[in-house]
Amino acid sequence: MRIVIIEDETVVARRLERLTRRILGPRVERIDAAANIPDATRLLGRAQDAIVLLDLNLSGSDGFDILRRAAAEPFQTIVVSANTDRAIEAFELGVVDFVPKPFTEERLGRALERVARHGGADGRTPSFLAVTLAGRVDLVPVESVIAIHGADDYSEIETSNGRRHLHKKTLTMLEHVLPDNFQRVHRSHIVNLLFAEHMGIEDGGRRVLHLSNGIMVPVSRTYAREVMERGNLS
Repeated sequence: MRIVIIEDETVVARRLERLTRRILGPRVERIDAAANIPDATRLLGRAQDAIVLLDLNLSGSDGFDILRRAAAEPFQTIVVSANTDRAIEAFELGVVDFVPKPFTEERLGRALERVARHGGADGRTPSFLAVTLAGRVDLVPVESVIAIHGADDYSEIETSNGRRHLHKKTLTMLEHVLPDNFQRVHRSHIVNLLFAEHMGIEDGGRRVLHLSNGIMVPVSRTYAREVMERGNLS
């Protein structure tokens, strides 16, 4: 497990590293730290599947610049900040927890264990999914997402306007932070049940879910009953 600490106060950064090693123990493979946005950007460019501990005030620079990038990458981000007035804004970008400063070992431990064990958010759901396009980060409103499809180590987000966006987080990572109206229907597909119309059975007995944009998504037997009940489908 790789940890990236983005914190401009040396004392706080060292405490975060010390407590993280104590909390996670041998699960920690490596911890890197950055104190400013350029160094953080370089670190994140080389990191894969890391847990990011992010301060929102980096020597006067706005940590949300980093957060928007992290939201589009295969990272899970925990904000550790005194800027509690921006917690809602942070959760809208899909952070898994917001640990207010000053923090205790117990509070940091709850956040780290939640991500390490489940990858899940702290009861909050994002309003946007961040995607990269030509080096720019775009925010896709979650309410516009009809379905999300597995694409190797990435995900393909399909929206109500017919566009598709490649997301660097896997289906499993996204599944943990999406609102309750999103349902895994197949190992390669998640759908927004608000766009579900009815369940059909094709020749050979294959179940498919018909969505309001006209597409059909396969439904595995494992999820069929739950999809029918949660989607109020016939």
